[in-house]
Amino acid sequence: MTHAFVCDAIRTPIGRYGGALASVRADDLAAVPIRTLMERNPGVDWSQLDEVIFGCANQAGEDNRNVARMSLLLSGLSEIVPGTTINRLCGSGMDAVGTAARAIASGEMEFVIAGGVESMSRAPFVLGKAESAFSRAGELQDTTLGWRFINPLMKAQYGVDSMPETGENVAEDFSVSRADQDAFALRSQQRAAQAAARGFYSKQIVPVSVRVKKTDALVTGDEHPRADTTLEGLAKLPALFRKPGTVTAGNAAGINDGAAAVIIASEEAIRKHGLIPRARILGMATAGVAPRIMGMGPVPATRKLMARLGLTINAFDWIELNEAFASQALACLRRLGLPDDAAHVNPNGGAIALGHPLGMSGARLVLTATQQLDEQGGRYALATMCIGVGQGIALALEKV
Repeated sequence: MTHAFVCDAIRTPIGRYGGALASVRADDLAAVPIRTLMERNPGVDWSQLDEVIFGCANQAGEDNRNVARMSLLLSGLSEIVPGTTINRLCGSGMDAVGTAARAIASGEMEFVIAGGVESMSRAPFVLGKAESAFSRAGELQDTTLGWRFINPLMKAQYGVDSMPETGENVAEDFSVSRADQDAFALRSQQRAAQAAARGFYSKQIVPVSVRVKKTDALVTGDEHPRADTTLEGLAKLPALFRKPGTVTAGNAAGINDGAAAVIIASEEAIRKHGLIPRARILGMATAGVAPRIMGMGPVPATRKLMARLGLTINAFDWIELNEAFASQALACLRRLGLPDDAAHVNPNGGAIALGHPLGMSGARLVLTATQQLDEQGGRYALATMCIGVGQGIALALEKV
C-alpha cells in the first residue's frame, strides 16, 4: 500500500454570517487557498495534479454545479486538471481529505489537492416546483442550515430535529448540564484567543481581498472569536431552541464562511515535485448514529478507526474535535474516556470560538492537527466531527 502524506495546507479567515467574507462567492473563496498553495510551491508541475477534491455541504446557490471544478479553474490551475465536489454535510472537508488519501493508498492517484468551502452567508432561498399544472402555490426554503423539502417518511421514522435541537437531545440523553456547556464554551474562546495571540492561526491563514464601498480591503483574521467572553455573559444568554433548554448562541458553533485546501501526495509525488511531507494519513472511518443525536457521531467513528489501526484513545497526543455544540463535544469526550477540559483536545480552541463553515471545517481540523504536531511534537493526532442526519467521521495522522 502506498502512503499518503499531508505536505502543505492553508485556509482563509473564517467570517461571521453576513460579515467580512459575505461578499465573496463560494467558488472565488475556494480558489484563494488553492492559488496560495500553487504560489507557495513554485517548483511543482501543477499539470500533474491528479484531482482537486472539495467538500461543500450546501451546493444550492453559487456553489452549485461542482464548486471544486469551478474553483480550480478560477485559481489558475490548468483546465486539464479535474475536480470533484463531495457532500457529507459537516464532514465534507474531512471526507475530501480521506478520499484523496484512499485514492493515493490504492495507487490510483499520486498528487491531490483536497479541502472544503462554505459560504453560509450567501446560501440562497430555493423555491420548489409546483405539484400540479397551473399551481398558484409555492414553497420557499432557506438553505443556510438544516432540513429542507422534508420527506414525510423521514419525519415519521426518524424525526427532523434541527441542529440545535439535536444538541438539546444530547444534553438531555447524556446529562450534560448548562453550566458544563458554558464552561466548555469559555475554554474554547480562551484557548482560541491565546493561540491567536502567539501567532498560531496567522501561520495557517491567507488573507482574502474583498470589495468594501468601492475600495479593496484585506480580511486577515478570523472574525468569529469573542475574546471578551465571560461565564457571566454566557449564563445570561437565553436557550432559544427548547424551554427549558441548555443550548445557546454562546455554547454552539456559528454560521460562517471559509475555505481550506491541503496538498496530499504519495512518496513518489513528493520526490518528483520537491514537496515536504508533514504528516502521514493513517486512515479515516465513518459511522452512523440516530439522527436525533447526530452529535454523538465522533464516538463510533473514532472507535472504528482505532480498532482498524490498533490504537487506543490514549495514543493520540492531540485531538481536534469539532465543536458543533458544547453539549455534544462534552458527551463525546466522556464516552471516549477523556476529561471535559483535556489539555490536548482542541488546545487552540474550536468551532465555538472560530466558527463552523460546514464544508470547510473538516479540512481545517486536519490542517490544525498537522500544525500542532509540527509545533508541539507528539506522534499521533486525531481529527473527528459529528455530521448532520446522524453520522460521524474520524481521521488519524502520524507526524513525519
